[in-house]
Formats: sequence, C-alpha cells, structure tokens
Amino acid sequence: MASPASRWRRVLLLLPFVVLLNLPICHSIYCEEDDCYDLLGVSQSANASEIKKAYYKLSLKHHPDKNPDPESRKLFLKIANAYEILKDEATREQYDYAIAHPEEVFYNTARYYHAYYGHKTDPRAVLVGLLLVVSAMQYLNQWSRYTQAVTMVKKTPAYKNRLKALELERCGGGMNKKKGQKQIDKKAEEKLSGELELHIQGAERPSMWNLVGVQFVLLPYTMGKLLVWHFCWFSRYKIKKLPYSWDDACYLTQNSLRIPSDAWRNIDEAKKNNLIQKRLWEKRNMEIYMAEMRKESKRRR
Repeated sequence: MASPASRWRRVLLLLPFVVLLNLPICHSIYCEEDDCYDLLGVSQSANASEIKKAYYKLSLKHHPDKNPDPESRKLFLKIANAYEILKDEATREQYDYAIAHPEEVFYNTARYYHAYYGHKTDPRAVLVGLLLVVSAMQYLNQWSRYTQAVTMVKKTPAYKNRLKALELERCGGGMNKKKGQKQIDKKAEEKLSGELELHIQGAERPSMWNLVGVQFVLLPYTMGKLLVWHFCWFSRYKIKKLPYSWDDACYLTQNSLRIPSDAWRNIDEAKKNNLIQKRLWEKRNMEIYMAEMRKESKRRR
C-alpha cells in the first residue's frame, strides 16, 4: 500500500498534465483554440501601444478589403477578436488570470460572459421584460379563474332560470309551453348569456388596468392622485369639520367592516343607508354594532 507521501508525489507529477489538458479551455472561451497574444504576434508583457501597433499592421495585411482570400478573412476575424480582448485592461486582466489559472474553468467562463454580455444588458429592458412576463402570467391566471367560475355558474339552476326569464322577456311573453319546457339551444344561450352580467365574487373579469405592468406605469399618477385625495380629505373633514358626503361615508363604512369593493356594490341601497347611519367608523359605534351582531348570531343558533 502506497504511503501518503508517495500519493502526494503522484499528484504533483500529474498536476502539469492536468493543467496542460485544461489549457485549451481558457483559450476557447476568448480566442477559441488560439492564444490571443500569439494571434497579434506580441508577448504577454506587451503594453497597450505595442498591441495596437501589432493589430493595425496585421489589419493592413489580412483585412477583407486588402486581401480577398477567404482564409485571410477568417484570420482577420480572429485577430480583431484578440485585439478587442487585449485592448481593454479589464478583459486583458481576466484573460491573463484564465491563462494563469486554467483549472478554474467555471469561474473563468462566468467572468467572461459577465464582461461581454452582463454590461450590455440594459436594466430598463430587463425591467420592462419582467413586467411584461409577469403581467401576461397574471392576465392568463385571472382569465382562467374567470372562465372556470363562469362555467360553474352556468350549470346552476338560478342561471338557467335567469336565461329563461330573459328569453321570455325578449319574446314578449309569447313563448309557448312546449318551447318553455325545452332546453334552450346553445346558440340562443350564448346570445342571451352575453346580455346577463355575471358578478362572480373572487373571479372578476380580467382588466388591463389591474395588471402589474400597467399599475407600475401609472404609479406616479396614482401616487399624485392619492396625495391630492388625502390633502382634500384632511382639509374638508379635519380642518373645516364638514359632514361626510355619501361616497366618503360609504368608503368609511366599507373600510370599517372590511368588506371587499365587489361585495359592497352588491349590497342594496337600503342596507347601505342603514349601515352609514350607524357611523361605524367611530370606535364606540363599531363596538356596539359588533356586540349586536354577536347577539343576533347566538339567537339564530
């Protein structure tokens, strides 16, 4: 059995071969199988002026306008790529590091792609793309939920009764018994269902105005409108002490009871008026109302 010292000696002996095997990898990232310095005919210690001079000299020889040979054109593209890498201090430093540390393949590759593609990506374009993707997913999700909810509602007896009532109204009450007993055909159902407004709680019809992207674009306007609204509210009800308008009283009542906007719209006007008269936005009135609701709930049980 080999001793630990002998194992380390084997590793050290194999290390140069490992480095040599990995060496083409660092070149393939930057200058394919070639060495960028060799392509320009300069040493690794050459300064920026020498690199520039070597590039212009080779350009005169291999530029497609000067030399129509296809092989020369291919060589010129390699020379131009090598010059782009070596003329910039940052990319040249990364290339030199890749030559000195060929075993760090993943790190060198990541630095290369970050240098050449990371800074070229406009953050604004990324933000716009992200908003578009999120908005599209949001719209598709809302539309799917709404379609499923509508399909379920159309299967209920209440919906079918509304359809029959609407058809009877359209026919002026002249629909005979035989026809009334029959199932409404699909074409008539589609035509009549378009005239019925379906208020489905939790699955409203998708609206472009509710999408994240649109809301983000309208954010400055929304913030300005909100500030104006708060200022007017404070001025009217805190400074001038004016009585609450119907809309503002509705807002306060809805907010106090934590009722969603769609549910509040479906409440009849008489009940709304009764709730508003109780002035539930005041803490004491809200406590009395909640106590009454608890008593009513116990009585029903």
